[in-house]
Amino acid sequence: MAHFSSGDARIPRRLGFFHRFGVAGLVSPVRVLLSDRNDNALSAQRPSEGGLGLSVEWRPLGALASIVEAWRALAGRAVDPNVFYEPAFALAAAPVFGRDVGAVLVWSGEAPRRLTGLFPARVATWRRGFLRPVTLGWTHPFAPLGIPLVDRDQVGRTIAAWLDFIASHKALPKRVLLPFVPAESRFATALAAALAERDLPSALFAAHRRALLAPAGDRAGYLSRALSGKKRKELSRQRRRLAEAGEVATVIVSDPEKVAAALEVFLAIEQSGWKGRGGTAAAQDPAIRRFMQQAVRGLAETGQAQVAELCAGVRPLAAGIFLRSGATGWFWKIAYDEEAARASPGVQLALDLTQAALGDASLAAVDSCATADHPMIDHLWRERLLVADLLFAADISSGSDVRFALARGAETARRRAFDAARWLRKRLRGPRGR
Repeated sequence: MAHFSSGDARIPRRLGFFHRFGVAGLVSPVRVLLSDRNDNALSAQRPSEGGLGLSVEWRPLGALASIVEAWRALAGRAVDPNVFYEPAFALAAAPVFGRDVGAVLVWSGEAPRRLTGLFPARVATWRRGFLRPVTLGWTHPFAPLGIPLVDRDQVGRTIAAWLDFIASHKALPKRVLLPFVPAESRFATALAAALAERDLPSALFAAHRRALLAPAGDRAGYLSRALSGKKRKELSRQRRRLAEAGEVATVIVSDPEKVAAALEVFLAIEQSGWKGRGGTAAAQDPAIRRFMQQAVRGLAETGQAQVAELCAGVRPLAAGIFLRSGATGWFWKIAYDEEAARASPGVQLALDLTQAALGDASLAAVDSCATADHPMIDHLWRERLLVADLLFAADISSGSDVRFALARGAETARRRAFDAARWLRKRLRGPRGR
């Protein structure tokens, strides 16, 4: 009988589907290769099953440029896409956010060899005041999604090989925390099954639902159904107000050169607002600016990035960045001119981007990348993406009831302390001015 476990008492029990079953463990045949920071390789051969084995290795993130073609091919076959783990984005982010990050790579054993799994992570030993070693999935302030890339034709075997590698690798902590994973994704379901087969415990933290655009049926009438008549009238009134300064139009560019130019407009608008006053605008940090330029340009070169500008006449009032992988999109960034805030140029741009996404039949869903209960996008997009942080044990010893209970308790305490500190900081700063 399943025992549903939640690391956070505020999470409804029905969401805690990562659990512990009393079933015999599953051992998969893999060839384990360890590449350490000094590039010294250790290998241990395990027997393959039916002549097909998998090889697994660890490489520093910055060393993955040599496998870009295999990496890009895996992204195209991923059971759940993640544009933030694709080469153009991840390699651009590596010097800024990934200096201590590596990736577990899973390769097929048959020829021609192909990459079937990419699991970026770092070893975290001291996290916000808590000494608790953990293998931590890679996310950062510009990448709000931590779902690994796994070949849709090798999901179960790839996950099993990854778990075996963590369990056997002496340098990797056996407790694993994957932040920002869609809890109802195919990867999450397969991971839950693999943990159940091995009788390994897990817990789910910080579950929340963020806005998602995933229309079913009549796309043309989506916004009419999502917005009340009163709200639509208010938005029309605000658009007329914007038009007092000139014709209002949104231009969406995808050509790499035009994307690069439009990104500079975005950066300038962002810096003109509260982020600029607070010193946190991307343009104010040369490393972050360079990362964004490289990532967006690189994705645009493969048709995976667009930048939208909403202008009144010749004056840009809002800009947004849209990323894509396969049939999934991400409304990654938005900025607006605060001098026009009363006419809601950011909302107007979001409306235009929503209409464009609804008109693209090849797009199945768009992730808002927003926080839960966002005051703007939640009113436009009615679907929700359940996202959570997943903590689990990768081997039996660290998965014992006592040890895992201690790990879960430490993680709960860490999060509560962080939430309290964040609340206090907000109180001390007071309300943010316009």
